[in-house]
Amino acid sequence: MSASDFSATFTTTPFRNLSSSSYYITTSSKVSFKLQRHVSNGETRRSFRVVRILASSLWPHTDSAGTPPSPAESNGALEVNGAVDSRYSFLKCDGSKTVHAAERLGRGIVTDAITTPVVNTSVYFFKKTADLIDWKEKRQFSYEYGRYGNPTTAVLEEKMSALEGAESTLFLASGMCTSSVMLLALVPAGGHIVTTTDCYRRTRIFIANMLPKMGITATIIDPADVDALEAALENNKVSLFFTETPTNPFQRCVDIKLVSELCHRKGALVCIDGTFATPINQKALSLGADLVVNSATKYIAGHNDVLAGCISGSKKLITQIRSLHFILGGTLSPNSAYLVIRGMKTLHLRVQHQNSTAMKIAKLLETHPKVTQVYYPGLPSHPEYSLAKRQMTGFGGVVCFDIDGDIMRTIKFVDSLKIPYIAPSFGGVESVVNQPAIMSYWDLPRSEREKYRIYDNTVRFCFGVEDYEDLKDDILQALDVI
Repeated sequence: MSASDFSATFTTTPFRNLSSSSYYITTSSKVSFKLQRHVSNGETRRSFRVVRILASSLWPHTDSAGTPPSPAESNGALEVNGAVDSRYSFLKCDGSKTVHAAERLGRGIVTDAITTPVVNTSVYFFKKTADLIDWKEKRQFSYEYGRYGNPTTAVLEEKMSALEGAESTLFLASGMCTSSVMLLALVPAGGHIVTTTDCYRRTRIFIANMLPKMGITATIIDPADVDALEAALENNKVSLFFTETPTNPFQRCVDIKLVSELCHRKGALVCIDGTFATPINQKALSLGADLVVNSATKYIAGHNDVLAGCISGSKKLITQIRSLHFILGGTLSPNSAYLVIRGMKTLHLRVQHQNSTAMKIAKLLETHPKVTQVYYPGLPSHPEYSLAKRQMTGFGGVVCFDIDGDIMRTIKFVDSLKIPYIAPSFGGVESVVNQPAIMSYWDLPRSEREKYRIYDNTVRFCFGVEDYEDLKDDILQALDVI
C-alpha cells in the first residue's frame, strides 16, 4: 500500500491537550508512527504511537463530515469537538496565563522547545493542488500568505485572548494601526461615533481629519459626562463609543459597565482602549465592553523594543476587523510576535511592580510643596477615584503631575533627573519622562495646547521596574534643584 493510499482511524493516548479519542488522518496529513511492543500478563501486543504530526488535517472523527477551522476563524488554534481550546481552565490567575496560555498545551508549531519558535516566512506551500482545494473549501487547515496568518502570531493572539477573556484577538503592526483598522471596519460611511476629550493625540487626529473623508462624524464628551453620552445616543445613530480608560495623559476613568449598558440599549458598540490599564489591572470585556484595544508596544511587550497593537473581543467582531486587515495590511512580523510573547511572560510581575512604585511616588508628590497637582487614579483626590477602585485592581505605572512653576522650571526638573530617559511611550522596563506640551504638542501654539488642558508645567513620569528607593531619591533631588 502506497503512502498516498493510506488513511486510518485510530485511537490515541492523550496527545498534548487532546484526550484519548478517535481521529481521522487524511491522505494529505504527514504523520510519523513508532511501533511499540507492550508486555502485560505475559501477553505481547503491538501498537502504533503517534510521534509527530508535521502538517495536518486533524480533527475528531465523527460519522458526519467534519470541517476544520480556517486561520481567520481559529487563529491557528486546534479545535476539539468544535470548540477552540483557548480557555486553559487550570490556569486560574493572570500570571499563569501570561506564561503558559497558548503554549503549555501545545501550539500550531510542532516542536519540543519550551519557547515558541519564530516562523520567518511570508508564504506557505501546498504539496499538491488537491491540498489547496481542500483548504479553499475548508476541509483542511493551512496558512497561505503572511498577511493572513502566521503560527508564531497565532500563539500570541491566543495568549492575549486567554488574558482578556476574549473569544478572539487580532494583532497588528502598532496600536494606531489597530485603532484605525477597527474604526474603518466597524463604522459605516456617514456613521457617527462618540469619543472623549482626553485621549492619545494621534487618535484624535485620525478621528478629526481622516474619518470625515468618509462622512463619519463624532461627538466628543468629557469622560465622566454621562448626560452628554445619553444625549449623543439619543440625537444620533451612533455606531461606536470609543474611549481610553484610563485616558492619556490625565488618566480620567470611564465607567465601562454604565456606558456599555447605555450604548447597547441604542445598538452602539463599545470599544475600550485599555493600554494604560493592561488586562492585569482591568478586564474591560467582563465589564460589558464589546472590544478592547491595547498598544502592545507599551506594557504588553514591556521592553521598549517592539511596535505592536491588538484588539480582543467576540469572534464575530474580530473576524470583521480581520477581514479588513487582510486588505489594508499592517501585519505584525513573526519576530515582533515572538518579542511580545517573550514580554508577556513577565507582564504580571512588571505591572505589579510598576503599580506599587507609581502609587508610592504619587502619594509622595502630592505632599511635596513644589508640586501643585498629581493625576493618578489611585489617589483619593482623583475625580474618578471611586470608579477606578471599582473597576481596576491596580492603577498603572504612569503618574502625571504639575510643577509649581513655568515651562523653564519644569524643564530644569526634567533635565535634573538621572534615571529616566526623556522619551515618549511608557510601560517598558526603563523609566521614561517627558513634558506632554513639548513631546506631543510642541507644534501647537500655547493657546491651542491649553484647549486640551496640556499645560507647560505638566510632567508625565512613566515608571519602569527600577527600585522604588532609587526612583524616589532621584525625583527628590531633581525637585531640590529647582
